[in-house]
Amino acid sequence: MISFRQMRMDDIAAGMRLCRAANWNQLERDWQLFLQLNPVGCRVAIENEEVIGTVTTLRYENLFGWIGMVLVDPSHRRRGIGMQLLQQGMDALGTELTNKLDATPAGREVYLKFDFQDEYTLSRMLARVAPTVSTNVAAQPLEATQLGKVHAYDLAVFGADRSALLNWQWEGAPQYAFGYMENENLKGYCLGREGFNYEQIGPVVADALPIAKDLLTAALNQCAGKMVILDILHFDQDWLNWIEELGFSEQRRFTRMYRGLNTFQNIPKKQWAIMGPEFG
Repeated sequence: MISFRQMRMDDIAAGMRLCRAANWNQLERDWQLFLQLNPVGCRVAIENEEVIGTVTTLRYENLFGWIGMVLVDPSHRRRGIGMQLLQQGMDALGTELTNKLDATPAGREVYLKFDFQDEYTLSRMLARVAPTVSTNVAAQPLEATQLGKVHAYDLAVFGADRSALLNWQWEGAPQYAFGYMENENLKGYCLGREGFNYEQIGPVVADALPIAKDLLTAALNQCAGKMVILDILHFDQDWLNWIEELGFSEQRRFTRMYRGLNTFQNIPKKQWAIMGPEFG
């Protein structure tokens, strides 16, 4: 008999075990964030008093909900548990007019059955970073006092307030935080975070391609010799080509999907790399 309940802090060890089994990148700090931001929307599947699956959800200002961390123990797959966890996540979000997620190719086939629709494609790019990408950068390290500008800038592009997430990223990896200023106006920023397998740079949010390149270069200069992942959007072929010139290759693809109205305002073409499929 499989049962479901709200995830607790003492379930994080089980979540970590499932992450390692799936070769996912999350750390304990990531799970703690989900439980801090939306504890009632984080659910686990239980069998014989053991956690065998998870799902997390985030609410973005009641504009849309985000579903992530759908994980099932490898020994319990192909029993429909992932579909039940997805339903648990949607039930937890309840009244949201739009629910979104980033799907792997296998996951996409499941989500289509729940009336999710394709929105656009992303690629996870992986590389071991060279000692120095370029010394010719204009981006400057982001200070804590500048985070208010980042919040305001990001709100217009992402479409909802995610200041708690951005602050969490800056606190965890300030070495990857950069901003691009023109006449005291913020024209772009990037953040990053540490992971179990790789460092991840993103989001990279910028008004134009040259600014996005400059920001990413500044962050990658802090990653000498490290394995790094980027989850990038496909709106600009020159961006994809440049990422590949840096030595990145595609590890896997995701499809951003939505269920519901999807009428909130955002600007995907200014989102050059996302925070990660678990966050949007």
